[in-house]
Amino acid sequence: MAVVLQDSVRTKFQELFNDTPLLIRSPGRVNLIGEHTDYNGGLVLPAAIDKNIVLAIGKRDDDSVQLYSLDQQQTHQATLHTLDRAPQLWPDYILGVVQQLQKRGFALQGFNLVFGGDIPQGAGLSSSAALECATAFALNELFGFGIARLDLALIGQAAENEFVGVKCGLMDQFASVFGQAQQLIKLDCRDFSYEYIPFNTPDLRIVLFDTQVKHSLASSAYNERREQCEYGVSLIQRHHPQVTSLRDATLEQVERYVKPENEVVYNRCHYVVAEIQRLQDACEDLRRDDFVAFGKRMFETHAGLQHQYEVSCAELDVLVDLVRDDDAVLGARMMGGGFGGCTINLVKADQTQRVIDTVVRLYAEKTDKHAQAYVANIAEGTAIINH
Repeated sequence: MAVVLQDSVRTKFQELFNDTPLLIRSPGRVNLIGEHTDYNGGLVLPAAIDKNIVLAIGKRDDDSVQLYSLDQQQTHQATLHTLDRAPQLWPDYILGVVQQLQKRGFALQGFNLVFGGDIPQGAGLSSSAALECATAFALNELFGFGIARLDLALIGQAAENEFVGVKCGLMDQFASVFGQAQQLIKLDCRDFSYEYIPFNTPDLRIVLFDTQVKHSLASSAYNERREQCEYGVSLIQRHHPQVTSLRDATLEQVERYVKPENEVVYNRCHYVVAEIQRLQDACEDLRRDDFVAFGKRMFETHAGLQHQYEVSCAELDVLVDLVRDDDAVLGARMMGGGFGGCTINLVKADQTQRVIDTVVRLYAEKTDKHAQAYVANIAEGTAIINH
């Protein structure tokens, strides 16, 4: 965690409010495997990473909410009784959490808040969830509400769903709050049960390549995929009423009941059902420390996202193809909603810089774009920063 970031946030808070703040940090996340399975009641395998939102907070003796974004160098003011959406967007992630706490009957008073971060923006590493979780955690600590960690994650998700207006699942907030160093989180999105899967290998690095593109298809295509999956479930339900999500479905049912009705919906459903099983198999690979087998499954996931779920894009495919035959890269796939953002790669540690240099150079030659590369280490979840 960058000490410079902590110091900058603390110093700015003291400068603005002449007070000593409580300091909280909350991490971004990666998802190793299990993409577009969360809203289908499936499984995901995220981890918190060593890139964070750092937030400083202190009480006021009125009902005013005074916010400052260090990265944007912008202020925003509200009161506990006037929580309106802001034109700058960033205040909404904080105010949405305030609204959720009020809905649940928690008695807030005014507060001052300053935050900054080193999570790359727009790369699909969930800086918004980190800000929501940092805010929920900070307000819980500041006012002594005694809210459980799962509920803090749910409050962050509800803020994003209801105030910001993005219908995300719980994975991002859950990973931010429950992250542990050198552990992946196998999260069941149906009932929020989870277990930690060790990922402690000094020989490998998680490398993210950011395409530097975000195609406008992303949000409409995301909603369309959800609807297609629901339609596929309804086709199976006619024959098997107990199937309420693709989590309950088998490939045989998808083949028998969905394929004759709609080829596109069949492809979507086939990918999701196969991906849920692939995640289970991938966790067994990790328990055996078989990272080669795990990496192959990452490539399989990308192929499914590219050809069956159709949420990839030319730039993501180029990045995956560039490492496919490199012996130092065990696995690679697009990560996140799709149509841009990052690929996630498992790379041999001693070859990391060579792989980064090669991919960045070749990507620029093929696309005229400069890929950003980030090495992500698996880290602890949301916590107080001890002074």
